[in-house]
Amino acid sequence: AIRAIHGPNEFEVDAKESILKKFLAQFYESPLNLLLLGSAGISLVVGNTDDAISITIAIIIVVTVGFIQEHRSEKSLAALNKLVPHFCHLTRDGQPQTLLANVLVPGDLVTFSVGDRIPADIRITKANNLEIDESTMTGETKPVKKHTAPIITNGRLPSISERANIALMGTLVKAGNGSGIVIGTGIATEFGVVFGMMQEVEDRKTPLQLSMDELAKKLSAISFVVIGLICLIGVWQKRGWLEMFTVGVSLAVAAIPEGLPIVVTVTLALGVLRMSKRKAIVKKLHSVETLGSVSVICSDKTGTLTTNQMTVTQIFTIDDGSLEIDALVGPNATMFKLSEVILKTLQISNLCVNAYRNPDGVNVGPSTEVALLNVLTLLGIEDCRTQFVRKSEIPFSSDAKYSSVTGSFNQDSTEIHQAYNHTSPISRPPVSTINDRETCYIIGAPEVVLARCKFYLKSDSITMGLGEDSTRERIIQEAERMAKGGLRVLAMAYGFDFDHLIFTGLQGMTDPPRKGVSDSVAALQRGGVQVVMITGDSEFTALAISRQLGIRANSGTTSCMTGQEIDQLTPRELIDRVKNTSVFARVTPRHKMSIIEAFQAHGLIVAMTGDGVNDAPALRMADIGISMGKGATDVAKEAADLILVDDNFSTILPAIEEGKTIFYNIQNFLGFQLSTAVAALSLITISTLLGLQAPLNAMQILFINILMDGPPSQSLGVDPVHQAVMNRRPRSKNAAVLTTRLLYRIGFSATMIICCTLFIYLFNLEGPSAGSRDQTMTFSSFVFLDLVSALQNRGLNVDLYNPILLATVSVSVLSQLGIVYLPFLQSVFQTQALSFKDLLTLIGLVCFSFFGHEIRRRYER
Repeated sequence: AIRAIHGPNEFEVDAKESILKKFLAQFYESPLNLLLLGSAGISLVVGNTDDAISITIAIIIVVTVGFIQEHRSEKSLAALNKLVPHFCHLTRDGQPQTLLANVLVPGDLVTFSVGDRIPADIRITKANNLEIDESTMTGETKPVKKHTAPIITNGRLPSISERANIALMGTLVKAGNGSGIVIGTGIATEFGVVFGMMQEVEDRKTPLQLSMDELAKKLSAISFVVIGLICLIGVWQKRGWLEMFTVGVSLAVAAIPEGLPIVVTVTLALGVLRMSKRKAIVKKLHSVETLGSVSVICSDKTGTLTTNQMTVTQIFTIDDGSLEIDALVGPNATMFKLSEVILKTLQISNLCVNAYRNPDGVNVGPSTEVALLNVLTLLGIEDCRTQFVRKSEIPFSSDAKYSSVTGSFNQDSTEIHQAYNHTSPISRPPVSTINDRETCYIIGAPEVVLARCKFYLKSDSITMGLGEDSTRERIIQEAERMAKGGLRVLAMAYGFDFDHLIFTGLQGMTDPPRKGVSDSVAALQRGGVQVVMITGDSEFTALAISRQLGIRANSGTTSCMTGQEIDQLTPRELIDRVKNTSVFARVTPRHKMSIIEAFQAHGLIVAMTGDGVNDAPALRMADIGISMGKGATDVAKEAADLILVDDNFSTILPAIEEGKTIFYNIQNFLGFQLSTAVAALSLITISTLLGLQAPLNAMQILFINILMDGPPSQSLGVDPVHQAVMNRRPRSKNAAVLTTRLLYRIGFSATMIICCTLFIYLFNLEGPSAGSRDQTMTFSSFVFLDLVSALQNRGLNVDLYNPILLATVSVSVLSQLGIVYLPFLQSVFQTQALSFKDLLTLIGLVCFSFFGHEIRRRYER
């Protein structure tokens, strides 16, 4: 009965469409594919079988590639179920049982231990040193210590990270054991909330797909105009309707760049290959180009912008003041004598941690504890725990905010073994104090530790009273200064009475920014991309790291908004404020989606990085979801469009360079293809209007069409990446691929070909009908001028050295010369050999066109 009310403890994925339906959808959902299908059908009706076959093959290739990419990407929802355990241990009717997790209902008593995944949302009733890894839900890698005490929030709903008495579905038990009562199953869990958010997100078309759809509509309109114009000319010249309609349709089909989908697919595929070599794996083909349009990058902090390795950077004592660790070690270190109080501070942190060194010589354990051990290694101080007998321990908890150990050193040992390192400039005095008395050592939050301190230690090992005077205030101010600098601050103290401790010092640690990230952030911001940090960390820490990385909002300042502030804003207010905010702290998965929606409401293209289950809905909602490769969950990887193999934010920069380059390469290809089509159409239309014989025959037009859709044009899609591309601002989501500048370029190239070809045709025409030599000169001039157009439609900042383009142009030139001079090709194309003088004339026209284009390119730059 209870299961009937609450439903099964599992997630149901909507029924999938059949593979055949998905495949057919690739045809009818793309206006460009529909246009090409129509062209193929008309070509078949009017007898142009070769065109019909080539267009159909092109469509099938493109549709197949798109289908494969889409089919491979639809795994993110299914991957969520992998994090829900199949079995669980529970007590029913007073009897321990092991049952399928999907039969759990609220009220069941569940037990769990190390290695178990939590099968539902559970209110913990028993916890023995229980630690749970909630990184799948919060993104924070440090296991959370759990307890049974109630959480007091004064009516406010506690965040996931604050629910220390709740075990969440899908999280992993890392230490200890416990039990509790099921309070939520299936979609009624926090895990279910994430699942529901992922189902709500619908796939959207990329900017390139939108541009291609718009282009297809424009080409369709142009095709109808051409057919109508040719028919009107026929009526005016009293020619037959059917004849002129057939001619018009043939010209319209020839004008449609059926090679465009192939070039787009090949260009994107090559971009995917290049990016994989730069440690970025693209899952969805069209996502490559979308990267080049990104206006905002919302990045997680831990492990993406930072190293995810806590490091002690500062030590503070009353006598020594604040010391930077970097100043004590390395080639630039200064001569400095570590005082007894500094050594005592390091000793206390050493004794209170449980991290250890593995056989490979690497310290392993919780990140904070590893940082406290690493600083000892860095300073050449040996681990003193081998000489220490631990009698008792109080582990760290988020409520107590401290950890402590009690014990004593062996009689034949010193507190810290001082092996003088001759390679280090640090002088370490021997510590000869023998301590066999049981002592308490404590580390924790400064305010908690100081509340138990009545004395402080001076460098000469003398203890002084710590009253409510300037000394205590100085310690508090120093701790605040470190915290505002983005450091996690721990205080160290010791003593024989837990309420009358001796304060020794503070240690400040941070998760430092990754090397090269600040340079990448600067390069992105110069290119008009706003970088935004989204983190579950505190406001102080987030702001400090963002300032180190140079992250700033559009206003040029670094500003922060917390999850609580977002909750208090209306969607409209969030949209108004989001562009002037560079850091979002203490956020939940729902906050992340709200932030992305707010940016998208401005018409911006948003990329989102993440690695946990909690990031998956935002990854799907973003225009580009970017997952980490090493530490990311399978759910995050499946939801993402791009995976960074090395977990490095800086890898995004070359990915965006590739995306921008691909779009401009597609524009270059279109510039060449459409200028060729416009020139061919205009040449035939003008000659028809003037009542002249067609300057080109059917076979010659076919060869020109091969050039337009063949290797010379497709090689424009592989222009190399140029660094200057990053300085161009991201294009708008609704920007057309045929920009005003590109239309000017197409008009210039087409005009150059038309004028020079007509000059040759009319100059050589000796009567009302063109002879074989006249057509050969006209044909050759068109081809050579068209190849100049191919060379000059490369990127504005790219030099002439594109090996593939040069090779294809050279082969095309040789092919044209073969058509002119080889007897068996002369009969097919109805050409004749040209004289040396004719060749010189053509070379002169080619040079004129080449330098004309160079002037145009310089003007464009």
